[in-house]
Amino acid sequence: MKFIPLLFFPLLLIFAQACTQVSSRDSNQPPLPPAARNPHLRALIAEFDQFFSDSMLGSQTPGAALVIVKDSVIVFQRGYGLKAANKVLDSVGTNTVFRIGSLSKGFAGVLTGILVEEGKLAWDDRIVRYVPGFALSSPGQTGQIQLCHLLSHTTGLPYHAYTNMIERGYPLDSITARFKKLKLHGKPGEIYSYQNAAFSLIGQAMEASTGKTYPDLLNRKIFKPAGMRSASANWETISQCHDLALPHRGLSPDSITHRFYNAAPAGGVNASIADMGEWLLVLLGYKPDVVSKATLDKVFTPVIRTGTERQRWPGRSPSYYGMGWRILENETDTLIYHGGAVNDFRSEIAFHRRDGIGICVLFNASTPLANTCMAAFWEKYLQHRAAILNWKDSLVD
Repeated sequence: MKFIPLLFFPLLLIFAQACTQVSSRDSNQPPLPPAARNPHLRALIAEFDQFFSDSMLGSQTPGAALVIVKDSVIVFQRGYGLKAANKVLDSVGTNTVFRIGSLSKGFAGVLTGILVEEGKLAWDDRIVRYVPGFALSSPGQTGQIQLCHLLSHTTGLPYHAYTNMIERGYPLDSITARFKKLKLHGKPGEIYSYQNAAFSLIGQAMEASTGKTYPDLLNRKIFKPAGMRSASANWETISQCHDLALPHRGLSPDSITHRFYNAAPAGGVNASIADMGEWLLVLLGYKPDVVSKATLDKVFTPVIRTGTERQRWPGRSPSYYGMGWRILENETDTLIYHGGAVNDFRSEIAFHRRDGIGICVLFNASTPLANTCMAAFWEKYLQHRAAILNWKDSLVD
């Protein structure tokens, strides 16, 4: 494998980013939607784009992709850098596919809500109804675990129970069969304890209730109707992708592993930034044919308070977990958020439902920029927020 000298890597990133700039519009095209014409929003986007480009160079991040949506419109999307650091002419584009890690949990929460709407599931269904072999160390508590407990990390299992076995590729059934050996840390619904294996049992419940595989359900119920053309939830599909970002350790490209496709609800979704823009529009309620506002309200309702020791968002306390989503609050505002990490990919998504604005960023390396970019965007947004929201469109009577 060829390695790129650190001295030359920033120059290669500048070249690659120049190749992925958003093209100018033809003068004969119809007017932009109001959100895209908002000069204050455009100023925010230009400011953050510059910040992000500079931060990519400063952190020597190989590649990334960014999308911003506002008021039912994808107002900005762009690829940055390289799909693989040793292929200097292969730039990240808006259709380049990444692994999104735990952003997958948000899809599981919304898909559960869709199946609840259809009468296929209920939030308070017991998991033993669909997975009869499920067992905890307490027989009484075994029968009390509901689907909502899986999705909100409130089963009572210890933190990250057997995530290491997911990483090592064990089948989910063999992992969850070991739950009965673990000492429980609390009763159902009482404590927050983040899970991957237990969370992924929601996929088995869906499969038992519908007779379809979890990846197929995602495709039928979310990906296709939302217009997410490159999205998938299995290794077979991403392994055949021709527009693919490779994961990196430092500046060394690596390969796509099977890791977490054995727990797809927790971390198995693959998507491009164009796909994630469409997903943000779903989450903000602009595609009610995919999922209703009532279901989104349920998914984003706080269920359990989470700790703040791992929180990277100054001023966002308290924080909660809903159905596959984190809810971050301050005195006046609520952000819905999640981060992800798998196979040396990083991902971040956050949106403000009331203001109708959201952002998603995908990285093909475990870059420190993933830890700071979301807070930086929302800090800049707050500086422009009043002007953006108060702007009056001169083309509207």
